[in-house]
Amino acid sequence: MYTEQEIHNIVEKQRAFFRTGKTLDVSWRIEQLKKLKAAVLAHEEEFEAALQEDLGRSKVEAYLCDVGPIIVEINETIKGLRRWARPETHYSGLMCFPSIFTKVYKMPYGVTLIISPFNFPILLSLGVLLASIAGGNTAVIKTSSKSAACTKALKKFIAETFDEEYIALIDGGHDIADLCLAERFDKIFYTGSPNVAKHVMAEASKNLTPVALELGGETGNWCLVRADADIKDAARKIAFFKLCNAGQICININQIAVAEEIAEEFLSALKAEFIRQVGEQPEKNEEYPKLITASVYEKCEKLSDQYQDRIYFGGTGVKETQKFSPTILYPIDKNDDIVQHELFCPILPVVPFKDSQVDEILDVMAQREHPLALYIFTNNKKWANRVMQTQQYGGGCINEVCVHMMVKGVPFNGTGHSGMGAYHGEWGFREFTHPQTVLTGKTHLNLPLREHPYGGKNEKTKMKLLKMFEK
Repeated sequence: MYTEQEIHNIVEKQRAFFRTGKTLDVSWRIEQLKKLKAAVLAHEEEFEAALQEDLGRSKVEAYLCDVGPIIVEINETIKGLRRWARPETHYSGLMCFPSIFTKVYKMPYGVTLIISPFNFPILLSLGVLLASIAGGNTAVIKTSSKSAACTKALKKFIAETFDEEYIALIDGGHDIADLCLAERFDKIFYTGSPNVAKHVMAEASKNLTPVALELGGETGNWCLVRADADIKDAARKIAFFKLCNAGQICININQIAVAEEIAEEFLSALKAEFIRQVGEQPEKNEEYPKLITASVYEKCEKLSDQYQDRIYFGGTGVKETQKFSPTILYPIDKNDDIVQHELFCPILPVVPFKDSQVDEILDVMAQREHPLALYIFTNNKKWANRVMQTQQYGGGCINEVCVHMMVKGVPFNGTGHSGMGAYHGEWGFREFTHPQTVLTGKTHLNLPLREHPYGGKNEKTKMKLLKMFEK
């Protein structure tokens, strides 16, 4: 258990190290990223074992969702960092004459705090850490107490790889998180729920610390399946995604809106896909992940009981292993309570709508809090593109699920209740650096245009020149 003084000492030690200027060297940062990559590869089996213990992940799913993406992004960052960090040169403009050029430097914030969640404990700790390193910062990582095995593995990993004055990991519960938030950091990156994010922002505001938030969205992510969609393709992809991490994913589908003209055919195909991928009793399948805590399992049981008369598939579980089957609820009204908050579990409500009245369901989505993701299945690409360009959400896919976040060079995050800021690749570098504009003045040929007097015989000439320079 950490004390307030111990945490303060870690932060001050990192602040002193940052002031040495060592992290400003881009070559040094690249060396740290290479060290991080080598360590991840060396600890791969430990991470996979920890993910199995905490979340019941199979080896393949652990690598697919946590370990592999870190390696990919480290490689992308090492390759692009020199270019991203290069100072920009801008033409200053006639208003600044005789100072012709201005530089924009990408400067690190300093000492950063990374608060990571339980659902992807390796990815969302080290994935954010690599962005902080790329930006030239030091970092304190506060991991989730719910994913205890992963936290233990990460703590060992960080201690073996980096000095505490540069990178440190702090474990513990909410009380320890609050002790971290009480410190003055230069940047905070939090991943988790909107409610906790409000607390993080409130604490950060006391020191006016800039914050990046990656949140799931207050009312969850929608998936829209229109009457002209390829039903089998949609069902296959949706089933895969809902099975992944037992639905405990911030970009996962919270509820499906399906055209009632194809609802029965779609539900049959979705059920068949769940059975094909994990069997008729997924909760007894060794490869199917478990829920993180007993309380989450009990929440699933309670919701299942509440909507017992509308269970189309699933609704069963094994309490001892905390595995709850993917559960289709149908029909669910668009105003039912279950589709007005993030579920973060394998329960999947399905809301029917008339395909000719699709605009009404889009209005419902728009009126609720901005989701982190939006997924549309349809053969009408023109309509789909228009929807994706007019709805507000973090990111999404047309006729696909989740893989938008795997694309190199593009940002990931939401807006409002689904987050603020963005990261991955160059966007992560930008999130952890501040652009500083520097103009170098001249000691000769300086014009008196900006200086007093402004009136009298000078007024007409100065006004004429000012308006000319504004063009």
